[in-house]
Amino acid sequence: MSDDGEFKMDVNEVLLPGVGLRYEFVNHEGDRIGVVAQRSGDFELVVYPGDDPDEARPVLRLTSQEADTLAEILGAPRIAERFADLTREVPGLSAGQVEVRVGSPFADRALGDTRARTRTGASVVAVVRGEDVIASPGPGQTLRAGDILVVIGTREGIAGVQRIVQG
Repeated sequence: MSDDGEFKMDVNEVLLPGVGLRYEFVNHEGDRIGVVAQRSGDFELVVYPGDDPDEARPVLRLTSQEADTLAEILGAPRIAERFADLTREVPGLSAGQVEVRVGSPFADRALGDTRARTRTGASVVAVVRGEDVIASPGPGQTLRAGDILVVIGTREGIAGVQRIVQG
């Protein structure tokens, strides 16, 4: 366990000549979980019941795009958890969500056009668009109606971003 209370997993990297790389770790039940990153760009999730690495049982196969999507899905809750942890650790800092509604003066405009950070001191740290998460959006990121902005700042700053974005 690390100083911040998070359990750190040991991940082993194994070269598979002619195939690619296998990343593996032992889960809480004692099974070895492996992700085979193939030279083709595809991925395979495998489970090794017991200690024999030749006894791998394929669980699912993913294209590189499917693997990216799965990583985003698994990573999105972790991003929210880490922001929540951060706000507990820093007095006066909060995390909030602001929806870009239909008819917002900033729908179909760049995030930088809002001047939200300059005007409120709060930062937009992610844009959630449907099932996609755009982490650390730059000022050129176009906002769309229905986007949810993840905002870090004081409560007043978050409320200010909401007033700006929602008009």
